Amino acid sequence: MRRKLAALMLAVVAAAGLVACSSSKDDANVLKVGTEGTYSPFSYQDNGSLTGYDVDVIKAVGDKIGKKVEFTQAPWDSLFAALESKRVDLIANQVTVNDARQQKYSLSQPYTVSEGVIVTKTGNDGIHTLADLNGMTCAQSETSNWAQVAKTAGCKVEAIPGFVEATQLLKTGRADATVNDTLAVNAYTKAQGTGTIQIVGKTGETSKQAFAARKDSQALTDQINKAIDELRADGTLAKISDKYFGTDVSK
Repeated sequence: MRRKLAALMLAVVAAAGLVACSSSKDDANVLKVGTEGTYSPFSYQDNGSLTGYDVDVIKAVGDKIGKKVEFTQAPWDSLFAALESKRVDLIANQVTVNDARQQKYSLSQPYTVSEGVIVTKTGNDGIHTLADLNGMTCAQSETSNWAQVAKTAGCKVEAIPGFVEATQLLKTGRADATVNDTLAVNAYTKAQGTGTIQIVGKTGETSKQAFAARKDSQALTDQINKAIDELRADGTLAKISDKYFGTDVSK
């Protein structure tokens, strides 16, 4: 009986090894993408399915480069750790292009252009500019570009997972403001109404967002850049933009 059991276990292990090898071969045709899944309208859940502007764009890119896109959802502050540990190949989550990220990661050409805005609880008339944030508390994803903007303005950052949590802190008075992307803020107020939060000012800078890969993945980035060029030329990017924003935010 023990010999039969041992033989059966060896067969199972051997079969598992074959499955693993098969999966590793299949991985060459799979693009593993990290995204939040809670950042509307870029990456969010709709009736149990992951959707959004970033989701549609990277799926279209996957079609162009001949790879099946598989998503891993994680909080923003965990996405770069997932990329660096090779659990994902790419981040598709409105990664703002800046010098630090360009030095550390392989960034694609931008596929979104937007501007930053300052948001407060409705009725807060004491904040209008970045200078007004000095000494205040801002609810921000700690590793985001907007958190750095808030810190530079002298705002104490209260770390939160995403924009929805930021609005909750504004509503309860635990934060004075949050700095974020105007597209995300407008999408939130369109869905939730303007009764609880308000845009009180602009950061005065235009930001560009890109896909982020590891530095050793330049070949992948080159493929993605070529795909973005083709999607821009054939009107696909404009079509996806119009679906979520009613205008072309890809240029």
